Amino acid sequence: MRAHENIIHGQIGADGGRLDKALADASGLSRERVKALMGEGRVTLAGKPVSQASRKADAGTPFAITVPEAAPAEAVAQDIPLNVVFEDENLIVIDKPAGLVVHPAAGNPDGTLVNALLHHCRGQLSGIGGVARPGIVHRIDKDTSGLLVVAKTDRAHEGLAVQFADHSIERAYNAVVGGCPVPAAGTVTGSIARSNTNRKKMALVEDGRGKHAVTHYRTLELLKGATLVECRLETGRTHQVRVHMSSIGHALLGDPVYGRTPSAIRPVLQRLNFFRQALHAAELGFIHPVKGEKVHFVSPLPDDMRTLIDELQH
Repeated sequence: MRAHENIIHGQIGADGGRLDKALADASGLSRERVKALMGEGRVTLAGKPVSQASRKADAGTPFAITVPEAAPAEAVAQDIPLNVVFEDENLIVIDKPAGLVVHPAAGNPDGTLVNALLHHCRGQLSGIGGVARPGIVHRIDKDTSGLLVVAKTDRAHEGLAVQFADHSIERAYNAVVGGCPVPAAGTVTGSIARSNTNRKKMALVEDGRGKHAVTHYRTLELLKGATLVECRLETGRTHQVRVHMSSIGHALLGDPVYGRTPSAIRPVLQRLNFFRQALHAAELGFIHPVKGEKVHFVSPLPDDMRTLIDELQH
């Protein structure tokens, strides 16, 4: 066990049933907390990692949940500039720059989006995510830019969580990938789970393991040795766009984990000091969890991706 971690051991109760509920009942954690820990690979059932919250749990099955110690929220409010796209008393939509971590974790105790939100919202954030992740309903990677919604009330948090769970959230990403996808538009389907060989990496796995994931892509612009594509998510899994596009042979430019940038393009990235995956969360749409109205937000490409595309145009 690592420092600052607590492991909860137990057995599924006599009623069994849906895994996230059964684990919450047996551990004393909230269902949202259990699901978040499952997504981080911190839950095992009969010694095997589990990530599917809706799977059936048999009574008496042993489980273990590794709970990292949360950093006190009160101590880490920081005056970090935010690009606020929308805000009301229930939620806030942020256009996150690349390089900004969403919430504190090992190696990033402060300087995160959460630290900025604690200052900006002054205590008005949903507590469902725990003190280390107040208001966080979903996240995008540190080196991905773009739109993110954060809950300011528990009611908003719960309403948004339902929409993310039933995949009714509208999300579109813009990505610059190596090569030219054929066909120019298509759908990538493949379950995603944490890699067995690298716990910091996700991987495509066989059906029945991991989380079902579907990405619809289409070509927006052909470039020199690369393509600007739009990826619309039918599901929202960790690193989904990066894993799926890499799986069809078109990894994102600059992605240090899931693919190698074509050799002809590497000098361009170096000249531009572009050292992140070329991925931007460009669209976000959902039903306002309190007001019941449809809201939709669009974020233009950030300057670094726009410059990269300009450099690669024919």
